[in-house]
Order: sequence, then C-alpha cells, then structure tokens
Amino acid sequence: MSVKPAEILRVDGHEVGITRPEKVLFPGDGITKGDVIRYYQRIGPWMLPHLEGRPLALQRFPDGIDKPGFFQKATPAYYPAWTRKVTVQKEGGTVRHVVCDDAATLVYLANQACITPHIWLSRVDKLQFPDQMIFDLDPSTGDFAPVVDAALSLKGLLDDLELPAFIKTTGSRGLHVAVPLNRKRGFDSVRAFARRVAEVIVAQHPSRYTIEQYKSKRRGRVFIDVNRNAWAQTAVAVYAVRPRKGAPVSVPLAWSELHQKGLRPDGITIRTVFDRIDKEDDPWKDFWRHAASLDKAGPKLEQLHPA
Repeated sequence: MSVKPAEILRVDGHEVGITRPEKVLFPGDGITKGDVIRYYQRIGPWMLPHLEGRPLALQRFPDGIDKPGFFQKATPAYYPAWTRKVTVQKEGGTVRHVVCDDAATLVYLANQACITPHIWLSRVDKLQFPDQMIFDLDPSTGDFAPVVDAALSLKGLLDDLELPAFIKTTGSRGLHVAVPLNRKRGFDSVRAFARRVAEVIVAQHPSRYTIEQYKSKRRGRVFIDVNRNAWAQTAVAVYAVRPRKGAPVSVPLAWSELHQKGLRPDGITIRTVFDRIDKEDDPWKDFWRHAASLDKAGPKLEQLHPA
C-alpha cells in the first residue's frame, strides 16, 4: 500500500510528495528523513554542478542506517516522468539510471531515503569519456595521518605532470584526489594512466602505500585505489551524506587544510556543513575550468619515472 504524502514541496516547478518526514534515519543522532530532505534541498546550488548529466547509483536506507540498505542502479517505473533517465550498456543487457539535473530530483531521491548518491565519472553526452580521474585513498588502520601524506605525495607528482589536483573528504575514512579531464580519453586509457601514477607513488614509498586489492596483503599501508576510473564504476558525490554516525558529508577541501590539526574525513556533517560554506570559499568552484589533457602528462610521467 502506498504512503500518502505528508506534504507537497514545489521545487523547480515540480511537485514533490514528501512521505514520512518524521522517520528517523540516523537513530543515534535523531536525524530524520525530513532533515535529510531539507539538507539536499539546501545544498543543491553547491552540489548540482557535480551531479548534472551523470548516471547515478543510489545508496538507500528506507529503514534507517542501522538496518540493511541497498544500492539501486535501475530506475523504478514509478519515478515521475519529469525525472531524467539514461539507458546504458552493461554486461548482458542495459540498465536505466536516474540522472539528477535539478533540485527537484535531488529532493525526490532524498524522499526515497537515498542517503548517498554515487556518480559516474562521465556525463551522458559523452558517456565513454570520463571528465575526471579519481584516486581513492583508503586507510588500512584507524590512523588518518598516512592518508594525508599519501594525498600530498600524489599532489606533488601531479604538480610535476602539470595536472590540476583537487581534494575532498569522503565523509567516511579516506580522501579522494580528483583531476578534471577534457573528455578526450576513454575509461581504459584514464584508468591505465591512473594506475601508472599510483605505481610511481608506491615505488617511492613501498612501506607506506600499496595498490594491493586484497586487504590481507596491505599490511597497514594506505591503499591507492584507481578502480573507480573503470567503466560504470562510481564515486561518492561532492557534498553527499554518508550512512554513518553523525551524518558526515563528503566535503571539498583546500590543499592547505590538510595541514590543519584535527582534520578528519568525517568531521563535517549535515549539521555543520553550512557553517563551513558561510565562512569558506568553495575550493571546488573552478573545478571544471581546469579540465586537463593527459596527452603531455603521459610521456612526461615516463620521462620522470621510467617503468
């Protein structure tokens, strides 16, 4: 039986029915679905430029984060006609993803108890060509300092290659280093380049960093994960909420912030992020203006660090 809307929000010219806004999604914090909806409605101006035109995978928790959630890629038939969808190829068939181009869709997804939207690294108009390359820095222990060191090592190498580098918290345990791209290379080429960069960093500090897939082989080292650069893989969106205690948010950082004492990857939450936005300039506001080519960076990498 369907649940009747408790209220109707009019967003971007669309009516979005809000159901059970009082339902607690973060039991340890008293954060309700209504709180999550209001957060996503308010964060839209900063978040939407990083969502627009991308297939999404939705991490949903209809019964709250203390109960099993699930990832949803295929868009159900009941989604409103005004929500944008795109059909993409997958092994053995196709899947129709939702695309979030506006605040109304963002609010609608939040009402579906989507805590975390995960984005493709490409947009629907050039789906085979990613517009960003991501290095996911994942700690093997509870110590965050090695993750910061790994990010700074990556930044140094990317600077040598004259590639722009942006940094954000994941809202979970690690950091993402992102390089905006000019969409001239396919996923396989971008992932191969990212792996070569990771190999160089690991070769420089083999006792601190690793590209080992198996956790049992990492031996306390930071995992430099480049697998998100493969076709149909996703990354947590900028300003997305994570299904963790306190409702932490993935937040863009200035590189100088990595030197601040007490920095944590889950230190900014939906209750504190707007205080930060009010006080700090958005470190990622010019992200897309810096879209780079890998054409010169590849040969330069081999020149500086021969295989």
